[in-house]
Amino acid sequence: MLELVIKNKMKEEIKIFFTALMFYTRIPCPKNIDHSPEYINKATRYFPLIGWIVGAISFTVFWLSSHLFDSNISVLFSLIAGVLVTGAFHEDGLADAFDGFGGGWTKEKILDIMKDSRIGAYGVIALIFLFYLKLFGLTGVISKIENQNCLTIALIFISYHSLARLTAINIVFTSEYSRDDENSKAKPIAKSHSYKEIVGVYFFGLLPLVALSFFDWRFSLVLIPLTALFLYSKYYFNKWLQGYTGDCLGAVEQVAECVCLLTFLGIWKFI
Repeated sequence: MLELVIKNKMKEEIKIFFTALMFYTRIPCPKNIDHSPEYINKATRYFPLIGWIVGAISFTVFWLSSHLFDSNISVLFSLIAGVLVTGAFHEDGLADAFDGFGGGWTKEKILDIMKDSRIGAYGVIALIFLFYLKLFGLTGVISKIENQNCLTIALIFISYHSLARLTAINIVFTSEYSRDDENSKAKPIAKSHSYKEIVGVYFFGLLPLVALSFFDWRFSLVLIPLTALFLYSKYYFNKWLQGYTGDCLGAVEQVAECVCLLTFLGIWKFI
C-alpha cells in the first residue's frame, strides 16, 4: 500500500515537472502533459529548476562554441540558445512591461498596452539595453574566472538563471494578481501556493549559489541587490497596478539576470 502511494506521488511530481518544462520552455514533453491550471500552479516549485536547465544548455553552447570562436561570440551563442530554449518567454514579458509602464498613466491603460501583441519603442529599447548588458556582463564575468575553470563558469550560468527566476517568483508569493481575466496565461500561477511550492522554489533557486559560494564566498553577496530589486519591483507594481501581471514577472526575471551578472563583476572590482 505504501509502495503504491509513493509510486503515485512520484508520478504526480514527474507530471508537475514536465508541466513546468512545457509552460516555461520549448523543450518537447510527453504527449500526456497539458496546460492544466492545477498543475501549472504546482509547477511553480520547479521554476528555478527550469533555470538550471536553461543555464546548463546555455553553458554547453558556450563551451562548445569556445573551441571555435572567441569569448564574445561564444557568449552571444549562449544567449541565443537561452532565448531559443525559452521561446523568448521572459523577453516578451519584459518588452510588454516596459511598453505598458512607459506609455500608460493609469492601471487600465497600462494593462491594455501590455496586452497588445505589438511591440513599441519602450519595449525595443529595453530589449536592446538588456541584451547588451547581459552580453558584456557575462563576457566580463567569464574573463575574471581564474584558469577559466569550467565548473565555476557552469555554476555561474546556472546560478544567474535560477536566482533570476527565484526573484521573480517572490513577487507571486507576496503580491496579488492584477488582472481579472481568468484566461490569462499567468493566472494559474497566481493562485494560492502550498509550502511545497515555497520550499521547492527556494531550494532550487539557492542551491547553485551555495555551490558557487564554495569557490568564493563573495558570490553570495548577489542576494543583497536581488532583494532590493524584489522589494522595489513589488512596491512599483503595487503602486501602479495594485499587483502584478505575467509581463511584470518576465521583466523582473530579465532585469534580475542583469543584476546578477553586474553584481558578480562589481564584486571582483570593489571587494
